[in-house]
Amino acid sequence: ARVASGAALALGLACALSSCAAPAGTGAGEQQEAAPGFLAVADDALDGQGALTVQLDYDTSEADGLDPATAQTARSWSIMGLVYETLVTTDENFEIQPELATSWEQPDDTTYVFTIDTTATFSNGRALTADDVVGSLQRQIDSASVWSGQMGPVESIEATGDDQVTVRLSSPYAPFLAALANTPAAILPMQEIADGSVDLTTTMLGTGPYVVDAHRQDESWTFSANPGWRGGDDLAVQTLELQIVDQETTRQAALREGSAGLANFGSIDALTQLADAGDVQVVNQTQSDFYYLNVNSQIEGSPLQDQDVRFAINTAIDRQAIADIVFAGESAPTGVTPSNLPGACAVDALPSEQADLDEARDVIAASDAAGTTLDLIVYTSEPVMGQIAQLVQQQLAEIGVTVNIEQFDTATYNARVFTAQPGDFDLSLGWFAGYVDPSMVTKWWNPEQAGFNVGFTGVHEDLNELIAAGAEATDSAERETVLADLCASADEYSEIVPLVHRPSIIGYDSAALSPTIQSNEGYGDIFRDIASYRLPATPASGE
Repeated sequence: ARVASGAALALGLACALSSCAAPAGTGAGEQQEAAPGFLAVADDALDGQGALTVQLDYDTSEADGLDPATAQTARSWSIMGLVYETLVTTDENFEIQPELATSWEQPDDTTYVFTIDTTATFSNGRALTADDVVGSLQRQIDSASVWSGQMGPVESIEATGDDQVTVRLSSPYAPFLAALANTPAAILPMQEIADGSVDLTTTMLGTGPYVVDAHRQDESWTFSANPGWRGGDDLAVQTLELQIVDQETTRQAALREGSAGLANFGSIDALTQLADAGDVQVVNQTQSDFYYLNVNSQIEGSPLQDQDVRFAINTAIDRQAIADIVFAGESAPTGVTPSNLPGACAVDALPSEQADLDEARDVIAASDAAGTTLDLIVYTSEPVMGQIAQLVQQQLAEIGVTVNIEQFDTATYNARVFTAQPGDFDLSLGWFAGYVDPSMVTKWWNPEQAGFNVGFTGVHEDLNELIAAGAEATDSAERETVLADLCASADEYSEIVPLVHRPSIIGYDSAALSPTIQSNEGYGDIFRDIASYRLPATPASGE
């Protein structure tokens, strides 16, 4: 158990880390919901149509341009998701719901039979076919992209009727439908791809509610409503302009003055800095994304090769203090499985949470770590990383570990953490996308699957077996047990240490926009419910 003095000492850094801008202890889970599972619910009494301007912190930046199959970032998924649709989607409870598939059946644990909505059309007017579905999913499987690994052990994909597609797996895979619910699994215009009339690296052509009118990289996007979208002809937001504005203060000012109707923020300070901004409403959407600490076990002669030393470091990390101090109570601790997902492991049951801090001090005192300074590296593009690093530095000092913080640009950080073999660091901070199924992110603890972490993570066959079992288990009770064991195993190896959820702050002008915003989000989709947004009617000229 952690001693109170550590928490008290940590509180001394509270103002320095969070600028005392947000009240500590309000708690992300204590927000007032507009309805179960929602931070805001659109007012259906509003019947206006018109334009919405949104300011975002950054643009898509993908190696393959606008191709959704190889998109790797949540920003790409949300923007591309305005144009493209998937077979299924997720609701506020992370349950799978229909999208381009009107229904599906599972005759057995490895077979999925989808009924396709053939009333759907691409924005060029061509009707969706089963062949588009087959070709899109096969293209994703063959892409060798990050998302192809999330699709699981797909054995075959075939059209088994004009409006039917059957997918067979070689073994049970619980996250399969969840993997189909994200933009990289979008259904694409395969006929146009095949005849060369569409280049997905530069053009988006989908069945979704919007079409792209213009895009200036790192400056803006302009979308207009797709008149052929079968989801309804009553889209309130007929024109959507996305402005890329990297300064949070500028985005705040745009909300205050009414030049933007919605904006996102990375800092929890926005919750209080906009609290007195008239009609502006600000909410903290809980993401399954989370921050983590890498503890490099792969440097020859490093004290971090000793699992007991790594576990002692893990024991000293106080996740709740990070949530309370760095994030002013507007985040929450997590284990390997994101704690806001159904079936996730209990954080307070982790071995490191149960371990004794005095024993951790003894382990460090008896090891080479006691006389060594460990480098903790972070990247500068996300200022909160430096704040987390300062608190981690302080927490590790409590057990006798000296930490030197180094900050780098993203390219240098990536080279030292993900490219160098072994990784050129002792400790580093980063964040993972958590997804919508609790077993999906667990793959990143197996370097043979992940690839990017071979420079700082060892191969552990017992942990790998649990990762595979967590994905295969379809019985919910069995799965929760496996995932709890998986979390505990990864926690004991202490090479990638989950910390707290990564907040997502959304502000909107309630006088100009009535949005629907879910309380939890797994794929970082800020526009998930944009089709249900409502706008006030614009007064007629002269009124």
